[in-house]
Amino acid sequence: MTSTAAVSAARHAPAAARLPSLTGLRWIAALLVFGFHAATMRIIAEPDYKAVIDGLFALGLSGVQFFFVLSGFVLVWSARPGDSRRTFWRRRIAKIYPNHLVLWAAALLVAWWFADPVPPAAALENLLLLQAWDPRPGWFYSINTVSWSLSCEFFFYLCLPLALPLLRRTRPALLWTLVIALPLLILALWPAQQLVPEVSRWWFTQIFPPARSLEFWLGAVAAELMRRGRWRGPGLTGASVIFVATWVAAVQWIRAELWTTLLAVAYLLVITAAADADVRGRPSPWRSRPLVWLGEVSFAFYLVHVLVMTTVLRWTGDWGTGFGGWRGPAVVLGFLLVNLVLAGLLHRFVETPMMRRLAPRRPARPAVVPRQRAGGTEARNTEVDNAEAGGTEAGNAGARTAGRAGERSTYADSR
Repeated sequence: MTSTAAVSAARHAPAAARLPSLTGLRWIAALLVFGFHAATMRIIAEPDYKAVIDGLFALGLSGVQFFFVLSGFVLVWSARPGDSRRTFWRRRIAKIYPNHLVLWAAALLVAWWFADPVPPAAALENLLLLQAWDPRPGWFYSINTVSWSLSCEFFFYLCLPLALPLLRRTRPALLWTLVIALPLLILALWPAQQLVPEVSRWWFTQIFPPARSLEFWLGAVAAELMRRGRWRGPGLTGASVIFVATWVAAVQWIRAELWTTLLAVAYLLVITAAADADVRGRPSPWRSRPLVWLGEVSFAFYLVHVLVMTTVLRWTGDWGTGFGGWRGPAVVLGFLLVNLVLAGLLHRFVETPMMRRLAPRRPARPAVVPRQRAGGTEARNTEVDNAEAGGTEAGNAGARTAGRAGERSTYADSR
């Protein structure tokens, strides 16, 4: 499994460059999830308009797949040899928990306002991010619905520091074997669900943290290969074409058990190609200043959007009825803007200051570090401040262009 050459390559691999394109891509994934929920809530009643949003966002739920793959990639890419397990876990809790706590309290307040019954055990599970382990229908979606993915991410964070030393010593050939095997295991989840009670099959394939960790480890293995200069994949244009073709084919013809596997691979190709473009300084449409800011607030946006939409629709009496004519698309656009404003406030006044207060400081890097080569790929030894998440995690705070001096950083690291 390991070799002297592999260990040497890992030790001498260049430090990670900033990856602002991955932050910009986070917003696209968050937008896919938003569009999926807007479609399933039936906000648009006009059939022609509804057909458009249904077609565009039919597979939008797979945006969570992107967050999980990205989380594994960025956390391995940015891991520093001097970080202890305790430091890593403290930093990740500081990243996700303050926002989660605010939305948990807000969701309970909304439940109280509408006199919705809330089992205390469900509230406690959600508070501790344990709800994804509970297969009872409705419990894993309790309180703030979307926080189930944070429960999965919490499990990934627990496992990564334990597995990372082994990953660093693994031979490249075995890493490539894992890149091939992990999507096949994702595919195998569908026949494997026959082993669990029918009522728990959705939970098993879509929620159960060990099952969803396959996407996280896919990103982690690819990051280790790229870190050593051993990754081989299409460029950003080719990866984007593959993704669009996969998306269109999946919407039209491919069954769910297959498109979940194909989209995991397509997302991985886009993530690695965008990261490679940033490392090499090649053009990328995803590192523009507006997209990077949207990516920074995408974690907060993801956490607030369902709660805001369901609360407003219930309060106005429009839940499940839809809006006719042009009003439907206008309401969706209004929700997008309102959620974006709230996400910006949450990022600015909760996420950023709590990260500064709670997360351990990273040791300063030397101002100038010479370039090195690893596996024929040249990368700059600059600090990664790229957060995941899902995570799920908004990252590269303040990173406007790769290598720009004096950049502000919300989080040094996904999610």
